[in-house]
Amino acid sequence: MNKKSFFDNPVLKTKITSQNVKLQEMLIGYFVAPMCAMLANSIFGSYLSRYYSDVLGWTKFGAFSALLPIVSVIFVIAGNLLIGQWIDKTRTSAGKARPYLLLSIPLLAAAIILMFMTPTGGSNIVQMGFIAVTYNLYYAIAYPCYYTAHSSMVSLSTRNSNQRGLLATLSNAGMVAAAGVGASIVVPILLQPFMFVTDDSGVIDIAASYGNWRILSIALALVTGIGILFEYWYTRERITEEEMALGVQKETIPTSRHIQVCTKEKLWWMVILFILIFQAGQLIKNTSMSYYARWMFSSVLDSSNPESASGALMSTLGLIGGLPSAVGMVIAWPLASKLGKRRAIVIGLAFSFIGGLVAFINVHNFGIVCAGVVLKAIGIIPAQYVMLAVLSDVLDHLEAKHGFRSDGFTMSMYGAIMVGLLGLAIGIVNGVLSASGYDATLTKQSAGTETMIIVVYLMMDLISFVLSIICLAKMDVEKYAQEDHDAIIAHQKAAVLAEGGTWIEPEERARLEQEEADRKAEEARIAELKERCKKQGLSFEEEEKKYQEKLAYKKEHPSIIDKLMGGM
Repeated sequence: MNKKSFFDNPVLKTKITSQNVKLQEMLIGYFVAPMCAMLANSIFGSYLSRYYSDVLGWTKFGAFSALLPIVSVIFVIAGNLLIGQWIDKTRTSAGKARPYLLLSIPLLAAAIILMFMTPTGGSNIVQMGFIAVTYNLYYAIAYPCYYTAHSSMVSLSTRNSNQRGLLATLSNAGMVAAAGVGASIVVPILLQPFMFVTDDSGVIDIAASYGNWRILSIALALVTGIGILFEYWYTRERITEEEMALGVQKETIPTSRHIQVCTKEKLWWMVILFILIFQAGQLIKNTSMSYYARWMFSSVLDSSNPESASGALMSTLGLIGGLPSAVGMVIAWPLASKLGKRRAIVIGLAFSFIGGLVAFINVHNFGIVCAGVVLKAIGIIPAQYVMLAVLSDVLDHLEAKHGFRSDGFTMSMYGAIMVGLLGLAIGIVNGVLSASGYDATLTKQSAGTETMIIVVYLMMDLISFVLSIICLAKMDVEKYAQEDHDAIIAHQKAAVLAEGGTWIEPEERARLEQEEADRKAEEARIAELKERCKKQGLSFEEEEKKYQEKLAYKKEHPSIIDKLMGGM
């Protein structure tokens, strides 16, 4: 296939033509579209485990229910690493990551629908085989194809640091909205009784629920596909376009060298293990939330429609647990700057551990459990927003020591952790509940099962907090910051001089690059305005005068967005 001619098709051209990042690109390409694209995955994070156990009844498969998600992590990691390598080697007129957004649409659509087409009434072997194949089609192939490309878009979008920072914030907000607002607040209220239909006695109607999940899977496939398509249309890889225009061939560092460098660095292991353990606790908690809301409160068990009642409680838990995260986007960085990244995370996790113990005062009292959830959510704010900054510090440290960055390999591992851990969480929750005798056809679970639900929802993340603190106990990468900075500059200077180039200090180079970027953006704006005036029969001089007057007013009265984007 001729990639260039394929992506030059007008239908596949980006809708973003401006050199500057504008509101349309920010809101559609980095917030609304990714939120839609990740909604299905967020719903699976909250409900797939219950679908497998309560609708398919896969506890009858024995150890399979626990082993499949855990064993599949091997394929998930391989899938993420493979997609990451492909992206590094790809160059098309659409960019190097955006083509994989497009490729992920049919893959995800097929995987989402097939996951809920498991044949019923046949042998257990056939069902287990179908579940294993479709589960891995989604988590090891389709979703990594999307998520790895999506995660690369912010860094490839622009060199303007202000605009890139705002895009990163919006991209993170889209993911939070999909998981928090969508899967934890809206879906439990509107769709949970549809996903888990109950009869008059409160027992799940398996046939009706199975049919509804099939309908839902088609709807989710459509929402996902449309979201990714709009993300593809309303994003642009300006950095890749710039590199292709220059025709510069960069030295390729073998993956084996990246692996060698990273795995021999104790600071790298500290931060990777911290992310692994912390995220494991969070995902096990999120996966078990629907079980806790369904079986641990008398108001649900005594309700004529327990699924509707538990959906309302789960939505409330999601809302109160998500509010601190929203506020945290504002306070996390000032807190980390004042206390230091590692110290802020450690103090926050210690607060979460102590606050989480509140829920154990009465595990069946909704108000007390909510109090514990809120206190834990407040404490994890630094860990949520600062851990990637700590990871970046470690990457700087590696670059200072070895002369090259290992972002690709490290971020592939990060993506594998984020995607693969969901499978582990599902496996752990299902394994624990199956071993305790969980039975979805009962009107009340046994005392042993209730204890295990308490463990996975209220206790596992507390354990992860303690282990995370231990991982960060000797994480002293921040003390190397100035030393690493000086070493990186020295590497860059030596490389430039070795090729006979002229060395320019970073501050001056940044200023010159920003001036050049501003000049190109202004030329592009004028060209766009002239083209619009020509098409609409307007006077360029008058429109330019209006623009300049508006620009002068905005400089005197900047909006919040203007401040965030540095007035660009």
